[in-house]
Formats: sequence, C-alpha cells, structure tokens
Amino acid sequence: MPPPIGTAASLVHPHQIEVQEFSSYALVIDARSPHEYAEDHIPGAINLPVVDDVEYAEVGTKHKSDKHAAYLIGVEYSLRNIAANIKPLIAKYTPQDRFLVYCFRGGKRSRLWADNLRTIGFEVDVLAGGWKNYRRWVRAGLVSLPRTFTYRVLCGPTGCGKTRVLHELARQGHQVLELEGLASHRGSLLGDLPGQPQPTQKLFDTMLLDTLRRFDARRPVWLEAESKKIGNVQLPEVLYEAMHYSPVVNVVAPMAERVNLWREDYPHFAADPVAMVKKLEPLKPLVGKEVLSEWMRLATIGQVNELFKSVMTRHYDPCYARSTRHHYGVRVEEETVELQSLDQPRLAEAVRRLAGEFNG
Repeated sequence: MPPPIGTAASLVHPHQIEVQEFSSYALVIDARSPHEYAEDHIPGAINLPVVDDVEYAEVGTKHKSDKHAAYLIGVEYSLRNIAANIKPLIAKYTPQDRFLVYCFRGGKRSRLWADNLRTIGFEVDVLAGGWKNYRRWVRAGLVSLPRTFTYRVLCGPTGCGKTRVLHELARQGHQVLELEGLASHRGSLLGDLPGQPQPTQKLFDTMLLDTLRRFDARRPVWLEAESKKIGNVQLPEVLYEAMHYSPVVNVVAPMAERVNLWREDYPHFAADPVAMVKKLEPLKPLVGKEVLSEWMRLATIGQVNELFKSVMTRHYDPCYARSTRHHYGVRVEEETVELQSLDQPRLAEAVRRLAGEFNG
C-alpha cells in the first residue's frame, strides 16, 4: 500500500511532509520547469517554475564547469520569476491558507518558493523527497489499490457502444473507470484522437491512481476490456490481471448502429476515408492485399458506410473475438446486453436493466 492517505502528516523535518492528501492544501505549487511538469505532476498542482526550460538548461550546463556561477545565475532567475508571480498569487489567498511546494527532490527550488512565502506570512510545507518521492508513492499505489476493488468488464466488438454504456453508467451514478479517456486513445491503429496527444506514462499513472482513490471499494467498478497497452501507455499489471478474473458483460448492437457510431466517433475518417485506410496498411499481413485494396477502393469512391462495415467484419470483429476468447473464455456469470439502438432514451433503459442485474 502507499503511505496512508488523509491522516495527519508525518513530519520528517520542520515544514517537510511525506506524501498525503494534497486536496487539504489551498494551493500546491510545482516549482519544477515546464517540461518536468508536463511529464507528470501532482493532481491539481499549478506550475510556477523557479526557472523555465531554457534557464534550467543554462544553469545545468554552467554547473558542470563553474558551480558558483551556476548558483548565481540560478538565484537571479529564480528571484525574478518568483517576483513575477508573488503579487498575483497572494492576492487570491489569506494567511490562514496553507500551501504545499515541491520540486524534483524537495531541495533548492522548493525552498526558494517556501522561504519567500513564509516571509510574507503563509504556512508552507515542502514535500519531502519531492516529485521523485511522489512517483514512488504512485507506483506503490498502482500495485496495491487495484486489488481492493471488484470489477465489471464490458466486452464486445468495435463500435458496439461500450464506451457509451460506460458514460451512461457514470451518468446514472455508478463507478466507472474509463481507461481510454484517461489515455486519450481508443486503443487501436485508428485510436489517435485528433488534437489530443496522449499523456506520458507517468502522467497516465498519476491520473489512474487519482481516479481509483476516489472509488468506494464496497461498490463495483465498471470498465471496458482493454489490451495491455492503450496506444503508447501501459496498464498496471495488477489491474490488467484483475480485469481477466472479473465478471464479463457482452455488449452487442446491430451493424447499422455500429456504422452510425463510427461515423459519429471518427468524423475525421468519415471526412477522409483514404487517410483511414492508409493508417490500416500495417494490417496487410493479417488481412491480405486484396482486402486492403478493396478498402482503398471503397474509400476512394466515398463509400464510407460500406468501408466501415468491411473494416469491422473483415478485421476488427474476428480479431476481437479471438482476443476475448483467449483472455476471458466462457464465464458462467456472463451476461449479454443487446443495444437495439444507441439513442439516449433506449441506451439509458438498457443500462438501468444491466446495472440492476449486476446489483451495480
């Protein structure tokens, strides 16, 4: 288990704390450079870098040849950057508010912010061990926390509406772990979301643990069957294993509904089907050049519905069926939910019945 959450802070040094419930602070300041913050950060933390990316690189380069000069430049940049943020920062808070500051290891950058804020009169804690310690805590949490929940796993072919079922379950108040949403990817060759880059692995881990920590272990967690990797990010081994030992719900929908869903969820491919087929070229050894040529023909003449149907029936459906049989087999507790329509009223009713049958 990660260190206890929500309990009194364990003081390892005056004003230094171990990882705890960060939401108890009025403000969490990440004093690292912007590129470090982008890679991963504590949920809710704001980036107020002591030095920016260019300055950080300059100080690091100088440190190799002249430590004294490097510290001189670093402090000059730091005081300037802190001064630029102090006034807009303090205008929003009162001396009764408590702050947390962290950097990579809880060292110089944290102290620069903390000392200035304390001089003004704020109560400020520094995270012992900084982000590096926080990262260890996240990794430990992703080993232990997934074991504490029971799961309900939605299986079904591409385009059958599994994600929409999850969203409706969440709307109806059930606990939902939407892994593809966290990963910003739909989990296949066509899974990239235009304009939405995937998070780094570390940031995905942070968001996943933060989501799990909000769940009640006495209630089931609904999620969709996923591969071990969703795009470029990987699921924790413990969660991946737990999914394969959990009750399964098979979701099915008519092909016409699935094609409509694809048009709605992949509008960029409906608008440019040739680009979609080009992204499917790595499948040539699996489907054969004749099938790939047929897909390109349909794309070229704008037969989008037929193209989507063919891609599902010739590749995704058999591939998904093989994967599901391999990972989940046949379960006595299996249920099937038939979605005759994916429109909101009928979907909501189907989800209510499903959740009731599973005591969700």
